[in-house]
Amino acid sequence: MRIAVVNDMPLAVEALSRVLGQSSEHQLAWVARNGDEAIARCAEDRPDLILMDIYMPTLNGVEATRAIMAKTPCPILIVTSSIESHTSKVFEALGAGALDVVTTPVLGADGRGEGGPALLAKINVLNRLITGKASRPRTPEHEPPPASTTHHRLVAIGASAGGPAAIANVLSKLPRDFSASIVMVQHVDAQFASLMAKWLNEQSAIPVRIAEEGDHPEPGLALIAGTNDHLIFKEPHELGYTAHPRDYSYRPSADVFFESVVRQWKGDIVGVLLTGMGRDGAKGLKALREAGALTIAQNRESCVVYGMPKAAVELGAAMEVLPLDEIAARLIRHFPASKPA
Repeated sequence: MRIAVVNDMPLAVEALSRVLGQSSEHQLAWVARNGDEAIARCAEDRPDLILMDIYMPTLNGVEATRAIMAKTPCPILIVTSSIESHTSKVFEALGAGALDVVTTPVLGADGRGEGGPALLAKINVLNRLITGKASRPRTPEHEPPPASTTHHRLVAIGASAGGPAAIANVLSKLPRDFSASIVMVQHVDAQFASLMAKWLNEQSAIPVRIAEEGDHPEPGLALIAGTNDHLIFKEPHELGYTAHPRDYSYRPSADVFFESVVRQWKGDIVGVLLTGMGRDGAKGLKALREAGALTIAQNRESCVVYGMPKAAVELGAAMEVLPLDEIAARLIRHFPASKPA
């Protein structure tokens, strides 16, 4: 991959350059010292991936990400020294279209970039997603969920690039007493999932937290995948994590989650696929539709990256294609507070 570095700190640029130099598969395309320079360089010479810092003079990484995604879309990985200190800006950047976030490597005593293996591993995962070479789990034969005498309600959401802001948009429009359980899968590294849950919780009247092994979803609570394993329903209404399929690049995977919903959930389901790169979630959303669920895909115009929803639409998985701002209202109509529990 030809990889560009956008960072105003010489030591950080040197560390990133040395890490990239450790791999024969990657080469440094160019270096920009601020967001304005990055926008101009990307327009002249679009790389395969940009490593984007958050805080820089004249134009920060959030605004640079937003401008690049609007003018010359390019895969962007946020690389910053402190995720905890920059939580709000990090998730703004993810909402603007950045794919993921990783900690900036630092130069060690031996001159190598400490934290380099984690960065290279993240780049390799993104490379598989960008090139479309990500492996896909085998799709099991789907059967409609067993009939239930109860009225358990579930909103199952999948998202990737641009997803944090899209999820926040939906959650912020739902009332505190929303009558369905909400479970979400967002492509983000496990070490940042808890920060994302905290950030989403600040945007939402409905409490948001990480899904834990053995959790039982409840109405008026939003749970989000919190590890690099796949979040699934292991039993009817009981969540858990699985490492399988191990070779699947999307971790956690919306397809794997949606398909577990089909197998296990007893009750009314709405599946929602939001903005994101690639095809993850399309097959799972189709399985939900075939099982009788209402399925919704975000429309092209409101997506930061129209990849996953596009794949779902092309597959015939989406019953409805809606602008982001209308999805919460549709969920409220489907699950009115007056509906018997």
